[in-house]
Amino acid sequence: MVKFRASERMVDMLSEEMLTSYRAWLQYEPIEDQSYASNVSAYLKNVAVNLDCDEIIDNALIEWQTALGSMLQMNSAVDVGSELDQGLILKLDASYQEDTYTIDSSENLLTLTGGSSRAILYGIFHVLRLIQQRKSLDNLSIKETPKNKIRMINHWDDMDGSVERGYAGESFFFKDYKFIKDRQRIHDYARLLSSVGINALTINNVNVHKIETELVTDTYLADVKLTSDIFNQYGITMYLSINYAAPIELGVLDTADPLDENVIAFWEKTAKRVYEVVPNLGGFLVKADSENRPGPFTYNRDHAEGANMLGKALEPYGGIVIWRCFVYNNKQDWRDRKTDRARAAYDHFKPLDGKFNDNVVLQIKNGPMDFQVREPVSPLIGELKDTNQFLEFQIAQEYLGQQRHLVYLIPQWKEVLEFDTYAKGKGTKVKDIVSGEVFDNKIAGIVAVSNVGIDYNWTGHTMAQLNLYGYGRLIWNPDLTAEEIAMEWIKQTFGHDPQLIETIMKMVMPSWEAYENYTSPLGIGWMVNVSHHYGPNIDGYEYDMWGTYHYADRNGIGVDRTIATGTGYTGQYYKENQELYESIETCPDELLLFFHHVPYTHVLQSGKTVIQHIYDTHFKGVEQVEEMIEHWTSLEDKIDQRRYQDVKERLEHQLWSAKEWRDTINTYFYRKSGIADEHNRKIY
Repeated sequence: MVKFRASERMVDMLSEEMLTSYRAWLQYEPIEDQSYASNVSAYLKNVAVNLDCDEIIDNALIEWQTALGSMLQMNSAVDVGSELDQGLILKLDASYQEDTYTIDSSENLLTLTGGSSRAILYGIFHVLRLIQQRKSLDNLSIKETPKNKIRMINHWDDMDGSVERGYAGESFFFKDYKFIKDRQRIHDYARLLSSVGINALTINNVNVHKIETELVTDTYLADVKLTSDIFNQYGITMYLSINYAAPIELGVLDTADPLDENVIAFWEKTAKRVYEVVPNLGGFLVKADSENRPGPFTYNRDHAEGANMLGKALEPYGGIVIWRCFVYNNKQDWRDRKTDRARAAYDHFKPLDGKFNDNVVLQIKNGPMDFQVREPVSPLIGELKDTNQFLEFQIAQEYLGQQRHLVYLIPQWKEVLEFDTYAKGKGTKVKDIVSGEVFDNKIAGIVAVSNVGIDYNWTGHTMAQLNLYGYGRLIWNPDLTAEEIAMEWIKQTFGHDPQLIETIMKMVMPSWEAYENYTSPLGIGWMVNVSHHYGPNIDGYEYDMWGTYHYADRNGIGVDRTIATGTGYTGQYYKENQELYESIETCPDELLLFFHHVPYTHVLQSGKTVIQHIYDTHFKGVEQVEEMIEHWTSLEDKIDQRRYQDVKERLEHQLWSAKEWRDTINTYFYRKSGIADEHNRKIY
């Protein structure tokens, strides 16, 4: 079998079993079905390249040869500018959108037409994905245009080599405050990302420390360019996270006031130098005025003034400013039940709608809090009618088991994307707003926090590769179902054995529900240790500097966010959703405690009391993990031992953790509420 092309240097470092994990979903296993192999081979014997070649096209052709050599043991002859009777024809069409491609087939001839070199690369991966899934190449008539123009990954890598909220080893960009010189793994990573349509990323943490501030200076710009060039070869545009207080941190000025002429001049000079060295840089990502990050509030300026100053500096070079909306008051008196962190993004940014430059885009987390297992969709999405916006997800599972637990995230993200905001009446879904269609945004798309590191299998947990794969596929086409995406990944990653496919589907599809069952019930969230966000700690966030999140006492639990008696948060939604959440009778059970404070004896729409639901779901969650282990154990003779054992160990840890959650939560609420339950006999 032909090796993973870009991994040649990895062979000396990793065993063949490790390389299997390293290949992720691009396994390109030999096809044993000779009938299928014979049928598709006729389409693949030759390649006619009727376009000007560049590095992206070169990589597309290398991918084609690598995959066919591995799956079919064939070498497809490549000819420039020829016509074919059999094989693959590549060509460009100026009328297509940049990332659009079509795939047509008839009489053993495939024609792949793209709007750009990048579209050709995506089309090549599409054909190879069909072959990996053993799909027919006969009579194809496929047209693909991504829903989202920008499809981005945010890395939270620090230059010392650590990764903030990283659960798959250290950074493969940085070590000991330097760029890692062997960039082979970056090539391999760019290849994986391009295979699922990712076209943008940042490489450094949004919390920019002093040393990372120098990434925009000559100290590191040559290395920035080398890294950017690698990603460009796969159609991916690189961005940098910057420190808003860079003029101060670099010792140039004693202020970062966005209206100060010297600050403006500093950023104009900095942008000019950055783009002289890295002309293809996409722009800057900024986290300001949050969690001790500096920002315009320090100088009594608003966020539009802060972002626009940077936007004007980047404008001559076509750069954009991505401005995170994760802004809230760090400290809150626990006795103050009117102050509400959930309100913060809306309160800060809704009044500024229409005041941002055309090359500024706001990055909005999918929920109003912080990537919890269950929270409502951020009401800011749909309220910004005259402002560019990105939707932000987190692949890294910071509050969802940190890649030690199997949690398939696509079902959660599907719910977000399908949510009806009513911004322009019924049917105004999140997926259509963030794509830019609803408000005709110039810049639009979706971004997610990365889940990769230097671990040999990229994501620590082999099954967490599914979330990276699924993210790319979902934001390309949000109408794909979670089942379709999981099925694609399983076939490409593990093979075509029917029992294997059915069994892994039984594991991944209910895994989000299982995690929610044994952790935080009914939308309450936050019952984790405050420092590292892992493991049960019911009061971890209750009476500390971060605020209050569940208000559990002997009488009840939940946060009153209603207009009538609470924080007024429900008033940030359009009328239909406001009324849905405001009423305790209509509020969905899964979000009840996010919006309402209720007695433990309150009867849910399911017919159970809150306390009974808490007890029952925590036992059910443990049982679901036990079922995952049973399913996985049944596959021992169908999966290579390295991946089998790695996943088995993760699942066993997940079971231990689920039991800890169950016993901690149920014991706490038994004591807090004073209400007995049949399950208590299992604990005491």
